[in-house]
Amino acid sequence: MASFPLRRDNELIQIVDSTSADAARRSGSWLACRPGCTQCCIGVFPINQLDADRLRKGLVSLERNAPERAEELRKRARGAVSRLSKDFPGDPDTGLLSDGDEAERRFADFANDEPCPALDPTTGLCELYEARPMTCRVFGPPVRSEGGLGVCELCFQGASDEEIAACEMIPDPEDLESILLEQLEDATGKSGQTIVAFCLAS
Repeated sequence: MASFPLRRDNELIQIVDSTSADAARRSGSWLACRPGCTQCCIGVFPINQLDADRLRKGLVSLERNAPERAEELRKRARGAVSRLSKDFPGDPDTGLLSDGDEAERRFADFANDEPCPALDPTTGLCELYEARPMTCRVFGPPVRSEGGLGVCELCFQGASDEEIAACEMIPDPEDLESILLEQLEDATGKSGQTIVAFCLAS
């Protein structure tokens, strides 16, 4: 049972990365994303248990291949947890975010200038790039949400609404992520959202 979510998660990653590559091809020079650009690495965001599981496995792999870099990453994560625990809009002991409208309002103003601990401050690169959360994988190209079609503020400078819409990315058309998330939560007994720092600090 434990290996099933991993195999299916690899399938999900392939689907999302394929749709991202297609969106990037259609976006062309409108897309400003390049190695070393850290616009999307600043400010916390919620991740689900599938993201957290993938990140932890990525850190284990980094510990095997580059233990010093892994230890520096853990130090950054622990430092972030220390800074953020006081105002964390959830349970700082478990790292789980609270639900509800009030919690969402608190989260909107929470740690918007905090760098992701997976970001190497020297190179400007993600230490866990292959294991990055879905939010990171779909950032940049136009993606539709409740608020409409959104893009990174650095991308599509001067593009018309029609040009942006022509590059829309539909990252998970069959909603495989929701299926795998439910399976993982049933298998582990863990549910709820957290943030990268709490996921990687322990």
